[in-house]
Amino acid sequence: MEEINKEKIKHVIYTSRPTFFDNDVLDGILHTSRANNIKWDVTGSLIFHSDLYLQLLEGPTDAINKLYQKIIADSRHAEITKLRDDRTDRRLFASWTMKSDVFESWMLSRGALNELTSDDALQVFDRLARETVQFKDALGD
Repeated sequence: MEEINKEKIKHVIYTSRPTFFDNDVLDGILHTSRANNIKWDVTGSLIFHSDLYLQLLEGPTDAINKLYQKIIADSRHAEITKLRDDRTDRRLFASWTMKSDVFESWMLSRGALNELTSDDALQVFDRLARETVQFKDALGD
């Protein structure tokens, strides 16, 4: 019988400001993320707007730590703020190498972004995960 890996999943949630934003930049980020995340057993979700990235990454601790360091060094991100760095027993986006959603007003008000707490951010992604059909995104989302 195969032994189940009981290591907890690491969640990191951060916000950043795009240094340059257009559909080509976003498509490049999503394409690279989806390809790399399969290799690293990372899943997650990226909420975006022309002046905002709000992202949840989940997976093995080492992979998430390395990925977050790559994001910090990525010139496409500025003003990076880590909102959550925690461990959990389950993934919110288990079937998504990287789900993407445009920022919507139901998520939180634009003014609330500046006061976003760790728990607030997790609630945004939890709600998004519950309202999303969870299926394999082999062709994107």
